Amino acid sequence: MSKYQSNRLNSLTLILNASYLPLGVCSSKRAICLYFLDKVDILMNYDERIHSPSLQMKIPSVIKLKKYVSFNSLDIVLNRKNLLMRDNSCCQYCGSKSSLTIDHIVPKQKGGQDTWENLIIACSPCNSKKGNRTPYEAEMKLMKIPKKPNRFMYYNQYISQRNEGWKDYLFQNKN
Repeated sequence: MSKYQSNRLNSLTLILNASYLPLGVCSSKRAICLYFLDKVDILMNYDERIHSPSLQMKIPSVIKLKKYVSFNSLDIVLNRKNLLMRDNSCCQYCGSKSSLTIDHIVPKQKGGQDTWENLIIACSPCNSKKGNRTPYEAEMKLMKIPKKPNRFMYYNQYISQRNEGWKDYLFQNKN
């Protein structure tokens, strides 16, 4: 297999449940395996093709499972990567994109918990300035009120010009 063909197999494929709700994202190589195992239908392809001695096919962009899988597809795990994504990798006090940390709006010592609504991304200087106080006590204003994102925010990171067609399946096209 050529290096070029190997890179194409690492393209991303959107996986939909049998009900057409988004389930996840996988490599195109995995999507092709699922297709040949007769577990999915291909709904949309990229323009690129892969070749074998006896077969050529377009690389799948969107696939749908043939059988419904019970899965809570709207829940997002609370972790650093997802906090950075929600807050656009910038300090929620000043907008800086360098030296980022996680800040508790209500400090842990004052009963603050690790929740989507109490955690934000902050740069080290702002986090130090705020210290063990609330933003109100430190006279600092948040750029936006933090809230728990839904699964569709997660998929936004994968949408590019190459897979613009995903928007139809992620309820983002305004038709």
